[in-house]
Amino acid sequence: MIEKSAQPVSFYRRSDLRPGDSGEALEAFESLPTTAGPWSPGAQHGGPPAALLARAVERLPAADHGRIGRFTMELLGPVPVGPVAVSARVVRPGRSVQLAAAELHDLARDRVAATAAAWLFPRTPGPGVGPGPLPHTPADGAEHPRPPAWHGGYLDAIEWRWVSGGLEVPGTGVVWMRPPALVEGEPLSPVQRLLACVDSASGASAALDVREWGFLNTELTVHVLREPAGEWVCLDAETTLSDGSVGVATSAAYDERGLVARSAQALLVVPRSVSR
Repeated sequence: MIEKSAQPVSFYRRSDLRPGDSGEALEAFESLPTTAGPWSPGAQHGGPPAALLARAVERLPAADHGRIGRFTMELLGPVPVGPVAVSARVVRPGRSVQLAAAELHDLARDRVAATAAAWLFPRTPGPGVGPGPLPHTPADGAEHPRPPAWHGGYLDAIEWRWVSGGLEVPGTGVVWMRPPALVEGEPLSPVQRLLACVDSASGASAALDVREWGFLNTELTVHVLREPAGEWVCLDAETTLSDGSVGVATSAAYDERGLVARSAQALLVVPRSVSR
């Protein structure tokens, strides 16, 4: 058993509630330094925004009897480490499945920085089949120091236990992750915990030197087979590159009971001198 270590309090702190232009309520948040990604201290890692968009969906009345079975986030540009707000709505109601949409707003620049679409599936019993537990647990993983070329923030906020690979090791990676709270004073929901982690697949399986290459994802798609249990999420991640600017990072995500989700990210692969 791994003891809980002292972690940063959260990724976000609640701010005020602002009315949206179309009449919906935008719930505003202060983005804390823990959200900063590996490329710049001023731009967020994709994990916290994904989890915050999922939180907005989960707070819809439609989610009272449904759960997120597929989640897709589109990153329309860098999400700043600054004031943000989220809103969500149902765009396709239904008796069995419903489609929800969410937006994350950059309040300082008055723009939409990210959107999400989430299919809500009913909470009904299934066949109860699927891959069993992994042959390792978080206790079997090792801590690695963060490579100097990677910025802190999110990377320092997460607890990492590496079974194979590492941020400093090119190639595939298998790592257990434990994130801090998403919003200060709130418990993480299972799907929020999953989404706070799976956007790390491209880093866990980094195939290029971050000092020379950028490989930023423009989107994240996650198929959630079941909601994860416990505090830890394991990613078995792989990045595939070609001779162009498009790459793809995929992962199988596990909890200590077995497989919970599969994810994919389209990557913009460019020299660091080329801006997004």
